[in-house]
Amino acid sequence: MIWSDINTQAHGLVRKNPRLQDYIDSKIFAYEDFPSALTGHLADSLQEHLQRSLLKEWFDEIVNHHPEIATAAEADINRVVTLNPACPDHLTALLSFRGIAAIQAYRIAHAIWNSGDIQSAVLLQNWISLQWNIDIHPAAKLGQGLFIDHGIGLVIGETAVVEDEVSIWHGVTLGSTLNETGDRHPKIRRGALICASASVLGNIEVGENAIVAANSVVLKPVSNGVVVAGAPAKPVGQAPSSLATLSTQSEQV
Repeated sequence: MIWSDINTQAHGLVRKNPRLQDYIDSKIFAYEDFPSALTGHLADSLQEHLQRSLLKEWFDEIVNHHPEIATAAEADINRVVTLNPACPDHLTALLSFRGIAAIQAYRIAHAIWNSGDIQSAVLLQNWISLQWNIDIHPAAKLGQGLFIDHGIGLVIGETAVVEDEVSIWHGVTLGSTLNETGDRHPKIRRGALICASASVLGNIEVGENAIVAANSVVLKPVSNGVVVAGAPAKPVGQAPSSLATLSTQSEQV
């Protein structure tokens, strides 16, 4: 279980650096389970906007009613630890990676949006954007096992869909062309990789395991397993079937 791993890693950190005892006490050892530690971390991060105790109570209520949020958070953390050589363990992913935090806060905003409280959901969206520089509309539909590397400058529009095990680098825009109404944002299928500063625009699909190279502007659908590059993006090859890490994969595109 991820909570057992996080506690073991937290004890190890305190042994190596006793100066962090109070910090780890407040972030990890004060909680009985992973969902409570997750909402506590998010409340700590966003307390500039609303009293910390009110945020924690609000987030706990939502996560208790939507246990899939914590399940998805575990999948996100596990994938980051597995794929990212810059992430040493689950504890680091939870406490230090902005992509992890922002995505879990988005999941809470998404639940609020689906409950019909649009104003509160958009308000939370704004707070998330100000805190982590990641702007995800609460109506967007995101899967789990996501790898949001760095994440700074990421924008995901209202009708976008991002399926499971998608990897997205910093500066990516999943936006509209301004020529469509209604369903106007991209659909990113399972296992796709969107590299740094790429823009995918309009109600188009990026197929399973496809790769969008850095700085590309994608205006047309991308087939499964195809690599596209350029502005406008064009097919340049087939995605490798397997590579050591997604970092290596992005560097080879």
